[in-house]
Amino acid sequence: MQDVIVIGGSYAGMAAALQLLRARRKVTVIDAGERRNRFAGQSHGFLGQDGVDPALIWSQARDQLLAYPTLTWIRDEASGVSGQRDRFQVALAAGDPVQGRRLLFASGVKDQLPEIPGLAERWGKSVFHCPYCHGYELDQGRIGVIATGPMSLHQAQLLPEWGAVTFLTHGLCAPDAAERADLARRGAEIEATPIARLSGHADLELTDGRVLQFAGLFTATRTSPACPLAEDFGCAMTETPMGRQILTGDSKETTISGVFACGDTARAPHSVSLAVGDGAWAGAQIHRSLVWPEG
Repeated sequence: MQDVIVIGGSYAGMAAALQLLRARRKVTVIDAGERRNRFAGQSHGFLGQDGVDPALIWSQARDQLLAYPTLTWIRDEASGVSGQRDRFQVALAAGDPVQGRRLLFASGVKDQLPEIPGLAERWGKSVFHCPYCHGYELDQGRIGVIATGPMSLHQAQLLPEWGAVTFLTHGLCAPDAAERADLARRGAEIEATPIARLSGHADLELTDGRVLQFAGLFTATRTSPACPLAEDFGCAMTETPMGRQILTGDSKETTISGVFACGDTARAPHSVSLAVGDGAWAGAQIHRSLVWPEG
């Protein structure tokens, strides 16, 4: 019987596990091995790790966790959850089930990308979602913002801080007069011609034959939990401007007693820094629930 089972071995899950391991609790981390930022070669905005390959940040953190004797690390996919507080069981796709007193979902989210030819291949390389993570490296070059919905206008209004912006509405966003005036005041242009495909580094081929070249592109993806087990188990979900996530309270506990969630799957907006902070808080709160189970 483990004290805590963590479903998700990325930044938030490891940050939570670290707090619990340092309290000498028995923790099992179940890691399916698919970090959200696996497409990016550098991670930015994380204090002390700015510009480092996110795979290296992950591997160093995992090595540090493995130094704690009460950690069990399982490379597998969680396939089912059952039980109740103090008696949870997690089924695995390839291994034996794991039992634990508390359960933490930290499996991140999946991105719904615009269905534009050539975009998915450039995701994390020249097409991004977070200007704080990737805007500085564009060196104030031309930036294209590809519309996907209401959050795209917010991106187009914010990104002139990093370079000259062209807002490509792609038939999915129609700024009103006030919004157009605001974009113009910020120096952002509007391009209404639909996009045919992406090519080169960050070139947009439009349906009228023109090609617009950019230093980088941004788009507001819709997100949803990468692992469906929390919702399948009965945890309430909530909608945010960025997508669907697990509903938690201030202690990061879900609507099911003894089940917690943290990181991108349970908060917005998203970044490595915010995921690590959220995970550290969740780990401490889970520990408190073990110390004071009646609280």
